Amino acid sequence: MSDRKPAGQFLDAAIDLLRRVRDEEADSIEAAGTLLADTVQGGGRLFAFGAGHSSLAAQDVVYRAGGLALMNLLAVPGVVGVDVMPATLGSALERVDGLASAVLDSSPLRAGDALVIISLSGRNALPVEMAMNARALGVRVIGVTSVAYAEETTSRHASGTFLKDHCDIVLDSKIAVGDAELTLDTVPAPFAPASTVVTSALVQAMTATAAAALADRGIEPPLLRSGNVDGGHEWNGRVLDQYGDRIFYRR
Repeated sequence: MSDRKPAGQFLDAAIDLLRRVRDEEADSIEAAGTLLADTVQGGGRLFAFGAGHSSLAAQDVVYRAGGLALMNLLAVPGVVGVDVMPATLGSALERVDGLASAVLDSSPLRAGDALVIISLSGRNALPVEMAMNARALGVRVIGVTSVAYAEETTSRHASGTFLKDHCDIVLDSKIAVGDAELTLDTVPAPFAPASTVVTSALVQAMTATAAAALADRGIEPPLLRSGNVDGGHEWNGRVLDQYGDRIFYRR
């Protein structure tokens, strides 16, 4: 490590990763945003899923000021976030075969919808089966993952495949295996993960692309505004009512 303090080193590492995804994933981000715009224009619904800490980026685009009102969270009990007790249960559930099928069978997902699946490693059974089964239903799948895991680790799914192998479009977060940007001689393990910062930025860049694409087509993007600005609640009420048949977080 350099002589800079750890805070500066971490921020530099995060900035470098953001620059990489900006430059190297530009075409994929454009394609993903276009897919979302196509789905909205075609009357489809939007969903996002992530397990564990990957759920943070999924939640960040649901019912979000400045975000698309049509983005719904596809929740798996015990897997979304780390509020389940014990927290380790979430990691165990990600490896359970068949869980994705049960979730999709009881979800509103249908042909013509789009699903964003966020999984840093993309190696566990849940995200792999989620992508496989969603596509079998006629759902378009956007995967947000680190392709490095597919190159440096083994799959935990019976097929031997990763999330990236079952997506219409893949956004590569460029996060190194282990998700830790810093090391110190005095600290026994690598530390300072950047995946949440980078993955959230990737997903927001995708939704921004979708909003602009809709506007270019003469369609007002179904965007939410902050409830903390004057007129925000009234604006959101109009949007939520207009698209109520495609919004599931109000029910």
